[in-house]
Amino acid sequence: MAERLRLQVALAKLGIASRRGAKQIIEAGRVKINGRTVLKPAERLNIEKDIVTVDGQRRYIQKNVYFILNKPKGVVSTVKDKYAKRSVLDLVKQKGMRIYPVGRLDQDTTGLLLLTNDGELTQRLTHPRFGIKKVYRVCVRGEIELSELKKLEQSIFLEGKRTYPCKIKLLTQDNKTTSLEIQLSEGRKRQIKKMFALVGHPVLSITRVAFGPLRLTGLKAGEFRRLKEEELIQLKKATGLR
Repeated sequence: MAERLRLQVALAKLGIASRRGAKQIIEAGRVKINGRTVLKPAERLNIEKDIVTVDGQRRYIQKNVYFILNKPKGVVSTVKDKYAKRSVLDLVKQKGMRIYPVGRLDQDTTGLLLLTNDGELTQRLTHPRFGIKKVYRVCVRGEIELSELKKLEQSIFLEGKRTYPCKIKLLTQDNKTTSLEIQLSEGRKRQIKKMFALVGHPVLSITRVAFGPLRLTGLKAGEFRRLKEEELIQLKKATGLR
């Protein structure tokens, strides 16, 4: 049986707007189903058969799918990059299905990456106000001082803007390198590299090992799988969707 969704929910899942914003868009008469203007946010639609347009542009509504990937080094997590040899979409090939990475990992950063077509969940997972924690294993050059870690944990200025407080755990250390575990609730571009560069310790490697309740286990570099039902329930609960 084809899945039927409330129009307001469908627009939110597409990432067009929040549920409140989708309600306003619908009530403004900007949405049509099969050529008919719809003004009721609760109106149901058949995601397999009905044609939905917003401001005259067709929007494709698919069943939500969720994948977890162990991203290898040298693969970009942006959807379009004309200079990249491979992207994560080359690894997670899904014929006829439009999926996108949740956030991004740098080309030389490895580890846990989510891919989905659920726009509403993506927005909640990536916006700092929802406080979804990401955990990274990081190796930096040199022997780092505890005072330097405390400075990074409390919040620092990066490019004129304060970082959110974070948690850093010292794992191993010698006079050449230091291994750490860092927990962030935001995902600014090259944030970890910039943070440790600020205290004079260049980053040698970064691997994301956790994203909210999800953990990177059982997947070799480049392997992926669909999320298990219990994992999806935990993820939605963490973002307030359940």
